[in-house]
Amino acid sequence: MKKLYIVLFLFSFVLTQAQNGYDNTEISILTIGPGTSLNDAFGHNGIRVKTPYSDVVYDYGRFPFNDPNFYLNFARGKLLYSQGFSNTYAVIGFYKSQNRSIREQVLDLTTKEKQDMHAFLETNALPQNREYLYDFFYDNCATKIRDVAEEITHNNIHFNEIETLEESTFRDLIQQNLYWNSWGSLGIDIALGSIIDRPATQYEYMFLPKYIHSFFETATLKSTNTSLVKKSNTIYSKTEEKQEKHFFSSPIFVFGVLGVFILFITYTDNKKGKRSTWLDFSIFLITGSIGVLILLLWFATDHTTTANNYNLLWAFALNVFVIAQILKAQPKAWFIKYMKLLIILLCLLGFHWITGVQRFAFGLIPLLLALAIRYVYVVYYFTKSR
Repeated sequence: MKKLYIVLFLFSFVLTQAQNGYDNTEISILTIGPGTSLNDAFGHNGIRVKTPYSDVVYDYGRFPFNDPNFYLNFARGKLLYSQGFSNTYAVIGFYKSQNRSIREQVLDLTTKEKQDMHAFLETNALPQNREYLYDFFYDNCATKIRDVAEEITHNNIHFNEIETLEESTFRDLIQQNLYWNSWGSLGIDIALGSIIDRPATQYEYMFLPKYIHSFFETATLKSTNTSLVKKSNTIYSKTEEKQEKHFFSSPIFVFGVLGVFILFITYTDNKKGKRSTWLDFSIFLITGSIGVLILLLWFATDHTTTANNYNLLWAFALNVFVIAQILKAQPKAWFIKYMKLLIILLCLLGFHWITGVQRFAFGLIPLLLALAIRYVYVVYYFTKSR
């Protein structure tokens, strides 16, 4: 009996100490500012758990870059990301070295909620639990933070709308973090379809880390109508650095030069009454190949945001399959109608852009104009030579 009493006493003591430990525990949200490369251009979030005995940051969105199938799985939309954790001071040191801002929001949670949050994160970090199928808009490093907070508080959080925020589409929100005349911005606008051109709700804004900070800052607890965040502070403010923009290697310059080149060859062809077959072959091969890749992203992957991509109106996949006709001095009669279709498709692209069905990359404008003029010339040339 004495041994039983001792065991019960020790158990009670440990339980009490653990409870007291969580009384003095702080749970906070860390928001990391954008980095300089495309993969960290949108920032990052983590959950800091500071107990009397440890100080750890748990975060989502870690990916196995060394996996031999990394690029294939990423392209197919089947890449598994994971949750992990690191010592807080190591995390702070790492992001300071990258000159990225670090802001902290301490949450006003009950002792039970703190304990539950810590237990949830620890359990989720186990090898059998930590992996998940990543989705840039709905299941990423930021949305996970919001979802965990809602789950632990049993949906006791009310995210208030911010009146100063303008209505934006998902594409607008992405481009807020990117320079419009960059290759990263161009690649996103070509790869992602019209699905991301619908207006996002303010709740959906939280797929971006900076909006996690904004909406947590104004959020309230439904049960008490008090602020979710009881203390905010800046751990590190980035040193502002002048960002060099290399215009002569930017999309608008490169496609501008390419567009002028196509127009110059077209002008020369018109003056000489001939057609540069090699140019038309190159146009059909490149635009058709891009179109095939867009179709594969749409239909052959698990990505949810590559569907309904109207970049196919200029990168027309069928160009690859009719390329033999453009090599002929006199193609079949139906090919002239096909060339007219390509012109109509470019006009439809402009209509989709103006009406807001899908926004396209501004850097493509010189190329699209040059393609339209070249297609008109090819139709004129074939029609005249028949």
